[in-house]
Formats: sequence, structure tokens, C-alpha cells
Amino acid sequence: MMHRTAGDSAPSRLRGNWATLLLPIADDDSVDFGRLATEIEALIDARVDGVYSNGTAGEFHNQMEIEYDRIQELLADRCTAAGAPFIIGACHPDPSVSCDRIRRATRLAPAAIQVILPDWVPVTDSEAVDFLSMAADAAAGIPLVLYNPPHAKRVLTPAELESVLRRAGSAVHGIKLADGDALWYAAARQHLTEWAVFVPGHHLATGISEGVAAGAFSNIACLSPRGAQAWTDRMSFDLPAALDLECRIRTFLDTYILPYRLNGGHSNAALDKLLASIGNWAPIGTRLRRPYRWIAEAEANRLRSIARDLLPELFKGQ
Repeated sequence: MMHRTAGDSAPSRLRGNWATLLLPIADDDSVDFGRLATEIEALIDARVDGVYSNGTAGEFHNQMEIEYDRIQELLADRCTAAGAPFIIGACHPDPSVSCDRIRRATRLAPAAIQVILPDWVPVTDSEAVDFLSMAADAAAGIPLVLYNPPHAKRVLTPAELESVLRRAGSAVHGIKLADGDALWYAAARQHLTEWAVFVPGHHLATGISEGVAAGAFSNIACLSPRGAQAWTDRMSFDLPAALDLECRIRTFLDTYILPYRLNGGHSNAALDKLLASIGNWAPIGTRLRRPYRWIAEAEANRLRSIARDLLPELFKGQ
């Protein structure tokens, strides 16, 4: 586990390298629960700091509620049996559905529950405070992690986050967000030291060096959960080497992965599934549930040797 200077009042479980649960989608558009179980076992075997469900890459926005319950129950059963920490995502653009998901998740005793702000109509500060109070009531004492991604209808600055979270009470223990430049990090150090801040996985070494990041809900764990964990652990004793690897990770993503979004219009979920297929550590596949478009498996096959050549540290022992 890593050491840091910001957010040390947050629970010790809410830090480090958290791997996202990606949904294996069958040709008939159903969730392949057999492959999902295999994926969970692979993540547990990789000894990541934790596993989380129903983020963007988990396609929370395109599930039926019966599927939501089955996914969370499978994750909770496998992680609880192995003693592995897990976070359940109760994200939904509809605040009523989100709160209902939170209530159903509490009985599974996760380390935390991840939520987003209501997202069909942008919320005001007061509405954000009220929603987080609603979520806290539904969570019944389980910590919340607020996910505020760059594509949200309302993206809060560090100062706005501090104001909203202070007014909402003590239920939110962590924040998952996009970082920024030096000015953003200065603002985060000023306003967000009381919460566990999770930055994008490919920026984690920078976030640690800036004294802000508690960890990442990591896209790099999509590529290699075991390698992402080794990289995260290295930040506590050889940060310069970790920063060097981050530079090469960013080069790989900018050169070979981001063009699928910038030129092809693919979603972040499609990119994360492509990374998992390149890593080839579990039978996930690149397919998304319709109507969303995915990237062909052949592209993962083409990029696999490039990733291993540029980022050999992530694939040691694989």
C-alpha cells in the first residue's frame, strides 16, 4: 500500500489500486455470468487493493435491475469468501433509482458505495447536497464515494466539492474525478485533504507525487491488474521509477488508445474493454451492450505486442 500526505483521515481501505469489474457481454447481448465469475477470480488472484463494480466501464447505465442485483451479489460472494475488499457502484442518472440501488447494496456490506450526482438535469449545489443526504440515508452508515467524471452534466471544482461535501455531512469518504494541471493540484491540496481522492489510473504516480491521490479506480488495472498493483506498490519506495512508467503509459494511451475515442467516437467503456483484451488476463471480450459500439478484438491482438514492448513492467509473470 502507498503512503501519501493528503486525505489521511479517510478510511485505510479507501486507497490504492482498485480494479473495475467489466461486463462480459454475449452475442445475444446478455451478461455472461460465467465469464464474469472467472474475471472476479482473476482480480482476486491478482491481489489488487480492491475491486469495484458498476462504474462507467461496468456499463451501469445499460442494465436491468435484476442484472444489477445479480452482478453485485456475485461480486460480494466471491470477494467476501476471499477476504478481498470491494466497492459497489450504485450509480444511475435517476436519483430515485440510485437510492434504491444503494439500499439494496447495503446488505452486501461493501467497503463503500459509489454514486454519481443526478445527471439528466444538472444539479445546483443545494440539489447536490440534498441528493448526497438522500444517498447517505440509504447507505445506512456505509461510506460513499462520489464519482464526478469529466463528462458529467455538472463537473465540480475542488472548491465546489469542498463546499458541497461539507454541507452534505460526513457520509462521503472518497471522490473519484479527473485531475488537471498544477493549478488544479494546488486547489485540491487546499480544498480536498479531508477526503480520499482517486485520480485517473494513468495519472496515479503524478497524483501521489503531488500529495493529493489516495489511489485510482484504475484503467491501468483494466490492462493488467497484477501489473497495476505492482506499479502502485512501487510508488511507496521508488516514485521516480513509477513516474517514468507513467510517462510511457501515457504515451501508449495517447498514441494507440485515445484515437479510438477522438477519431472513432468510441466510449471510455469501449476503451477500457480494449485494454482488458490487450492484457488478455480474463475472458472479458471487447463487446459492449447495444446500442453502444465496441472495438474489434482484432485491434487488441494487433496492439498486444506493442503494449508489452513499451510497458514490460506491467506484464511481468504473465
